[in-house]
Amino acid sequence: MAFSFSTRMFVGALVMVQAVSHAGVCDAAPAVKPTGKPMWDLSELYSSADFWSAEYGRVKGEVQRLENYRGTLGTSAAAMLDALKAVSAANKGAGRLFTYAGLKADEDLTNAVNQERKQQAGALMTMIAENSAWLSPEILSLGEARIQDFLGENRALAADYDFFLKNVLRAAPHTLGVEAESVLAAAGDVLQQPDYVYTQLANSDLPYPAVTLFDGSSIRLDQPAYEKYRQSANRADRKLVFDRFWGTWKQYESTEGAVLTGKIMGNVFVAKARKFPGALAAALFPDRMPEEVYRTLVAQATEGVPTLHRYLRMRKRLLGIEGDLQYYDIYPSMFPVKHPPAFTLDESQQLTLAAIAPYGSEYTNLLRQGFAGKWMDPFPRPHKASGAYMNGSAYDVHPYLLLNHNEDYSGLSTFAHEWGHAVHTLLTKQAQPYEKSNYSTFIAESASIANEMLLNDYMVARAKTSEEKLYYLGEGLESIRGTFFRQVMFAEFELAIHQEIEEGRTLSGARLTDMYCALLKKYYGEAEGVMKIDPAYCIEWAFVPHFFYNFYVYQYATSMVGAAQFTAAIEREGKSAADRFMEMLRAGGSDYPYELYKRAGIDMADPAPYRALIARMNRLMDEIDSLTPLRH
Repeated sequence: MAFSFSTRMFVGALVMVQAVSHAGVCDAAPAVKPTGKPMWDLSELYSSADFWSAEYGRVKGEVQRLENYRGTLGTSAAAMLDALKAVSAANKGAGRLFTYAGLKADEDLTNAVNQERKQQAGALMTMIAENSAWLSPEILSLGEARIQDFLGENRALAADYDFFLKNVLRAAPHTLGVEAESVLAAAGDVLQQPDYVYTQLANSDLPYPAVTLFDGSSIRLDQPAYEKYRQSANRADRKLVFDRFWGTWKQYESTEGAVLTGKIMGNVFVAKARKFPGALAAALFPDRMPEEVYRTLVAQATEGVPTLHRYLRMRKRLLGIEGDLQYYDIYPSMFPVKHPPAFTLDESQQLTLAAIAPYGSEYTNLLRQGFAGKWMDPFPRPHKASGAYMNGSAYDVHPYLLLNHNEDYSGLSTFAHEWGHAVHTLLTKQAQPYEKSNYSTFIAESASIANEMLLNDYMVARAKTSEEKLYYLGEGLESIRGTFFRQVMFAEFELAIHQEIEEGRTLSGARLTDMYCALLKKYYGEAEGVMKIDPAYCIEWAFVPHFFYNFYVYQYATSMVGAAQFTAAIEREGKSAADRFMEMLRAGGSDYPYELYKRAGIDMADPAPYRALIARMNRLMDEIDSLTPLRH
């Protein structure tokens, strides 16, 4: 989750991957019997809700005392260290409180007490921002020369806070006075409300319809059921699922439009208040991410659209579709098998361990440690939060993982993905102090997508028949479509809707649908005769939670590009490439992600890595073509 950039260096990393984030992640459907209770052990955070409340009171007291440090920073290097330690301790305590509250809330979204506790924890985060709003202005008032003198005098200050202080100095043009900083900090909870409204509507309150499928079975078409039955081999069922599911969302088009517009307006407001040229620049600033990376990503995806169209034409041919390929034809396997591969949770653990073995024993040992602990809530059940995520915000405790495990390849891939986040968190915490542990999403998603790619390559290489090999090749192709092209389309949409507000135009649910529809047609080739886009499905934007995360989605696509480079190098070079990758993960938040990538040998502002991913997609299709000569 994102916090104001003036305090984010103190906040532990929380990596969330929810519904429709990308192929292979969060597409879990309840094919296994739901369990009645969570399987993680939250007592390792707090022994009880009462103990959480007591700790909340203690940390709140720490937060309230932060004002006592105001005006002391310039006294000495030791005084500055004391003040920064106090802010750090408050943030670390609040991060642990929020972790417990968030996990408990997601166990059962209908439990009002748990939802209120989560709001209470969020309010404490806002209070920290308010009570430390003086921090950056006071540091800046001392001047860079004095800060450098302090860093030279005090080893402890330099060891833990040099990067934070560097960021504060860098942010001088965007740092306001104490009063204005306090106002922006106080607005944090209000600005976050659109995200909460979306989450409650999508996961709890939306009245999903009941539908009768071709075989006569009746289902409640909620999110997990949609994600399952959109893959149906029966085309009539797929159309029915799309028509009814998106028809339900369409009824809330105006409401969802108002909610998302509120979020976009908040992003634009904060960007203007902090004197950024736009919301994109403001979102990229904390990571010192060159805007060229974002622009190169979109440009290279656009250049690669003919490869996406090649894939879609292949999909139409292999599915035997007469007439127009439709948007509801995206999800069924191009290589359906009579008995699809199934993977229990234990089997997912063993396959993940085998696939990531090229990283070396340090990585696999950490993975085994996690599997042996009660770190997961793995199975779906009524009222549990959908999707999947890893939460590593409690610095002094291990990561926690929420899954909705489905015993299919998608569930296996999701499992490997989320445990990639978990091991990344463990590596970072081993190597970095709390103050440098908040790694960027830009790095985080490479850590997890690399696991997916190694897993796919492992399954392809060990396939026992050509049919099995084709199945996994098809899954690998769909992963690139979903994680690269789909996420770049999301990124282009997100930039466009921010620009609408920034340029003084208005947004509505209907306008958002029209804009999203235009992008669907562009990427999926309606004008070229590749796919027909039914306008009824263009409400899909309302289903995507990541549009509430402030330019989050582009990092999935860049991370897939980086992951592809790393996995190819690891498979080709072995230990030397694995060591470069592991060093990047250990670095955590000790440097900017673009620089960490460059240190590892990849320039994400250059077109070359993106073109290499497109080339990988073409190679997969070439291999499929060589194995399916009779299907041409």
